[in-house]
Amino acid sequence: MRYAKRGPLRFTSHRDFARAFERALRRAGVPIAFSQGFTPHPKISYASAAPTGVGSEAEYLEIGLREPVDPEQLRVALDAALSPGLDVLDAVVAGGGSLADRIEASRWRIELPEVDPATVEPAVRAFTAAEEIQVERMTKQGRRTFDSRAAVIGIDVLSPSETPSGAPAVPCAILEVVVRQVTPSVRPDDVLSGLRVVAGLEPPVPPRVTRLAQGTLTAQGEIVDPLDADRDGATIGEH
Repeated sequence: MRYAKRGPLRFTSHRDFARAFERALRRAGVPIAFSQGFTPHPKISYASAAPTGVGSEAEYLEIGLREPVDPEQLRVALDAALSPGLDVLDAVVAGGGSLADRIEASRWRIELPEVDPATVEPAVRAFTAAEEIQVERMTKQGRRTFDSRAAVIGIDVLSPSETPSGAPAVPCAILEVVVRQVTPSVRPDDVLSGLRVVAGLEPPVPPRVTRLAQGTLTAQGEIVDPLDADRDGATIGEH
């Protein structure tokens, strides 16, 4: 399944979404399968969840069911059972292979309010020209230093005519970034840290970040929806 986190619901943590999704499964009467053992859990597997505070149009998960159901009816029922802003967009039959193995890269939109695009362009050029950009981030294992440049496949500054809302009322630089899935993962805030390191770019207000897509990366740098390989399925069956 593909789902979105929109508006204020972008502040939903992954754990909060998981709880909300399990409640939605119960409300929608979905015949979810459970694991074996002393503490059975519903068979749900998440793939590369977006950070808290980040919007997304391309979050993915897999579920296992006890019996076949119609994918579109399942999508509609789960979407109705979730709060507006947590929206189930697509559901297909799971084919062979792991969903996680189809997530090779993500495309992000980073909006920088009160930042003139003209000031961002030289920073982006400096970022692109660098062979390596070391940044720091606090992780569960403590503070970690890693390269934020190598995972970035492309980074562009969009003009107002290329943005969904047209010309902004106040200056707003908008970056579109394609990042390869690596370990440790490179997130949009790591890219912004890299821009600060190479060019001293310091946005005056917090950015607004949205994941636009994630999936398989083509040789041309395009991202293919990981559900595309399963479009021929008619029902979601037992797993």
